[in-house]
Formats: sequence, structure tokens, C-alpha cells
Amino acid sequence: MKAVRYHRYGDSDVLTYEEADRPVPGAGQVLVRVAGTSFNPVDAAIRAGYLQQVFPLVLPHVPGIDVAGTVTELGPDVSGWNTGDAVVAFLPIHAPGAAAEFVLAPSEALAAAPRTVDLADAAALPATALTAWQALFEHAELEAGQTILINGAGGAVGGYAVQLAKRAGAAVTATASARSADRVRAYGADRIIDYTVTPVTQAAGGRFDVVLNLVTTSADETAALVGLVSDGGVLVSTTTPAREDTARGVRTERVFTRSDAAQLAELVARVDAGELRIDVADRRPLTDLADVHDLAVTGRLAGKTVITV
Repeated sequence: MKAVRYHRYGDSDVLTYEEADRPVPGAGQVLVRVAGTSFNPVDAAIRAGYLQQVFPLVLPHVPGIDVAGTVTELGPDVSGWNTGDAVVAFLPIHAPGAAAEFVLAPSEALAAAPRTVDLADAAALPATALTAWQALFEHAELEAGQTILINGAGGAVGGYAVQLAKRAGAAVTATASARSADRVRAYGADRIIDYTVTPVTQAAGGRFDVVLNLVTTSADETAALVGLVSDGGVLVSTTTPAREDTARGVRTERVFTRSDAAQLAELVARVDAGELRIDVADRRPLTDLADVHDLAVTGRLAGKTVITV
């Protein structure tokens, strides 16, 4: 089969489109013919070797933690799935990924793919939407009637977070540049702060029950975001860890996203019900994956990019 792999850690030029052995499913695994995967920032960090201690890899490695495709073969002890089923999954980060014609997936990670979007586009859902869901409802314990500031709403996780928070009945303030403001507003944000014009800590105009930080911030910026949390509230971050303000009862949480098939199935159901929108900024063929990594590292990637196979 064709795959993109890297044989050593390094810059985007280590990614090579080449022949690789087609994997064979073991116990509890299924073989998926890949329709699409997507780029996630962690892909670049792992490829560069920054996370070797956290996610040790066997090289050569195929990147791609999101997959959308069709079940083509079942391993031993797999039940509930059949060949021909259209599925999505958030794959184990340390395992060979979906930037290939075929990938192995743990059967317990699979959810039926949404029926209302192109199968390849469904690859834009798993990792980012699960991150948003877990940040909002597990870590922040967001409830109807609360106020939330989503810092970094223009990104892929932020887009899902705005939609989910609004559906949950929260009042949503979001930071976004002019480039993404209309999209974020369409997601349901009640108020948008253009962080390129005024720093969010100056423009916030008050405190929030929940602050969700999705961008890399300095220690001082992170402390300032904690200052925007109401007494007894919470700051949740997918990036920079923050110190709690115990005097005000402000707790802080950091998100480490995990695969959860039940949550993914709920997200798929919301997509099919028209309650959750999958936004794909670009679609690129597998042969362009190195270019996508390069664009991301240099800050030129416009938004969520699906890699079609």
C-alpha cells in the first residue's frame, strides 16, 4: 500500500510518500480502508521529536491520529462491526496512523461515520471535537446559564467548543481574528473579541464562569486569563498549564484528550441532526502531507485540513 512515513525525527522534509506493508488486524482490531485523515498540531510535534518521552514510536512511523474510512477486514474477537461499515476513530497516538491507504484501528475506538457529510471530511471530527467535548463537559463541567470565554475560537477545537457550549445553554464570548470572525459568529458566539486589535484581558469587560484557553500563552498571559475567571470558576487549557487561585476558589485543569467511542458517537449524532457543523478549510491529497506540515509549522495553514486518500 501507499503511505506517508518518516524514518527519523525532523522537519517536514522527513515525511516520505512510499510503499509500505499492508497491516493485518490482530485480536480486537479492524483494518480500515482510509478515505481521509486530518492534520493536527500534535502530528508536527511528534514528527519533530518533541514528544519522544511521552509518545515513543517505532520508526518508520505513519502519522495521522484521525481516520474516516471503511472497514475491510476484522481481526479475531471483534464484534459489532462488519466489512463495509463506514467508521471514524481517534487512533492511539503512538500507533501507526492513517496517512496511508489502510490503517489498523482498535474496534473499541470506532464510531459509525456521519451520514450527512462526505466520508473523508468526517476525518475532521474525532480528535478536535473530542478535545472540545472533554474540555467543556468533563473538565469545566459547563452548565446552562453559565458564561464562558473561549480563547482561540477560530481554530478547529475552538469551532467545536463554541458550537457545543452554545448548544449547552452557555453565554459564549470568543476570541477570533477578523479572518475567522464570521465563521465563529455563525457557530453561535454571542460576542467576539478581535484579539489582534485589543488584548483579551483588556477587552473582556468582566469575569466568566469558565475560561477555555486553546492557544499557547506565556506565564504572564496565563495568569491574566486566570484573573478573568469568576470566584469559584475554572480555567481549562489544552496548552499552557495554569496555577490555581485558591484564595478565590478558582481551579485550573489541563486537557489530555483520550479516545472515547461513546462520546464520538454522540458527536456524530449531532452532526447528522444538524446540531454540529464540521468545517473543513482545505482538502489535500496524501502526497501533499509534507506541504501541509510545513504550512502548519510556519503558521500559514488556514484551518482544519483534511488529507484525502
